[in-house]
Amino acid sequence: MKITTEKKEKKDDALVSGSTPVGYVRGVIGQIVQVTCDEVYRPRLRELLTVADDPYVRLEAHAYDENETLYCLLLSGADTITRHTRIVSTGQQITVPVGANVLGRVMDVYGEPIDGRGPIGGGLEQSIYTREKATLASQILRPSEVQETGIKTIDFFAPLLKGGKMALVGGAGVGKTVLQEEILRNVVYGGGGVSVFAGIGERIREGHALWQSLEEHEVLDRTALIFGHISQNAAVRFLTAATAATLVEYFRDYERLDVLFFVDNVFRFLQAGSELSTLLGEIPSEFGYQPTLQSEIAQFENRLYSTKNAFVTSVQTVYVPADEFGNPAVSATMPHMDAVVILSREMTHQGRYPAVDPFGSMSTALNPNTVGYEHYQTAIEAIEVLNRYKQLARIVSIVGEEELSPQNQKRYLRAKQMLNYMTQSFITTEMESGRKGVKSDLKEVVKDVRAILDGKLDNVPPEAFLYIGSLKDAGLLK
Repeated sequence: MKITTEKKEKKDDALVSGSTPVGYVRGVIGQIVQVTCDEVYRPRLRELLTVADDPYVRLEAHAYDENETLYCLLLSGADTITRHTRIVSTGQQITVPVGANVLGRVMDVYGEPIDGRGPIGGGLEQSIYTREKATLASQILRPSEVQETGIKTIDFFAPLLKGGKMALVGGAGVGKTVLQEEILRNVVYGGGGVSVFAGIGERIREGHALWQSLEEHEVLDRTALIFGHISQNAAVRFLTAATAATLVEYFRDYERLDVLFFVDNVFRFLQAGSELSTLLGEIPSEFGYQPTLQSEIAQFENRLYSTKNAFVTSVQTVYVPADEFGNPAVSATMPHMDAVVILSREMTHQGRYPAVDPFGSMSTALNPNTVGYEHYQTAIEAIEVLNRYKQLARIVSIVGEEELSPQNQKRYLRAKQMLNYMTQSFITTEMESGRKGVKSDLKEVVKDVRAILDGKLDNVPPEAFLYIGSLKDAGLLK
C-alpha cells in the first residue's frame, strides 16, 4: 500500500483559502503546540488549524490556558513546525468521507486513502465528532440475539450478542488479532451489512497482512479500514478511534446497514491519550494514566450502540501489558462489554488454539432466555467439569492419574476431551498451520459437548479431539 496525495492536495488548498489568523507558535513539547493568540479570533475546541504558508501541517485546538494561550495537538510530524510560526484556523473540524465509496478502501485519520488506489470519491464528508442526525433514546435497541462467530469456544462459553460488544483480552502473542480476523471473515463472509476495522497503534505489517487476507477471502469490498499505526504520533493514534466511529454511525443512521466493527487495539487508544495527558502536564491518576481515562473510553464506546433500524456489533482487542489484568486501562474497558473473552498464555504454551480461557471468559448472553435452556445447561455442566479438572490436575501432577478414583478418572478424561475439542483450525491461518480451517455450527457444538459430558466417548483418547470440526465430521459420533 502506498500513500496517495491527489485528494490531499485538493483538500488542503481548500483549507488555506478560507483560513482565519489565530496567532503564533510559542513552544513545542512533543505533540503539544503552545499557541499565543494575538488575533481577535479564538478557535473553538476541536477546530482544525494549520500553518499560514504550509497547509500540510495540521493541528487541532485542544485546550485553553487563560484567554491568550491555546494548547493544540500536532497531527503532523514534530519537525514540521517551529517557534514563531504563524497559525491560521480552517473554521472546521476534521472531516472524513463517508458512504459506500469507503468500502474496500484503506484510509488514515483524515479519511485520506493510503492504499494506492486513488482518491475516495462520492463527495460526502462528515465531522469525526459531531453528528447531524441525533438518535432518540426510544430508538436505541438492547441486543438480545446471539451472533454466531463460527468459533466453538467463543460461541459456547462466551457468545457474542448481535448488536453487542465483545472484548478479546490478553497479553502479547496469545492470538488476539488472529482471532479477530477469523471472526471478521466468518461473520462478514456469511452475512449481510458492512464492516469497519480500526487499527490503532498496531504495526504496519499487521495492517498490510489483514488487507491482503480480506482481499483473498473476498470480503474486502464490504469492509472499510482506518489505520493509525504505532509509528505515528500519539495525537493521530488517539483520533483514529473517532474517525472509525464516524463511519460506523453513518452506515447505521443514514444507510441503515448492520455494522460489524473491529478495533485493534483499545489499549493503544487509551495509551495514546495517556501520552498526550503527560505532555499537557495534567496530574495523572493511578499507575500514571490520564485523569480522563474513564470519560475517554466512555465517549468512544457510547457511540457504538444499536438502533431499531440497524445493529452495531463490536469486537475489540484489549492488550494487557505484562499480563497484568488489573491494569487501569483494561479495567476501564471491561464495564462497556457484553462479552469478555480472556486469552490464556498457559493455553498457548500447551499448544491449544484459540487460547480462550473458559474460566475467565464471560457473556451476558449465556442465560436460558437468550441461548436456550439446552445450551445454558450444557455450558454450566461443562464449566463445573472443567473446574473439577483444575483441582484434579494438581493431584495428577504429584501422584499420577491412576491414583484418582474411578469417578474422578472419568471427569478428568472428559475434561481433557472437552479442552481438546475446543481447539480449532482457522480459515485465515490455513497457510501457517497447514490445517484446513473450520467454521463450526453452534447447535453441533452444543450437541457434541453434551455427548462428551454424558460419557458417550469415554473410550476415545483425548488426543483424537484435537483440531477437529464436529464429532460427526471426525467420525467419532454417528
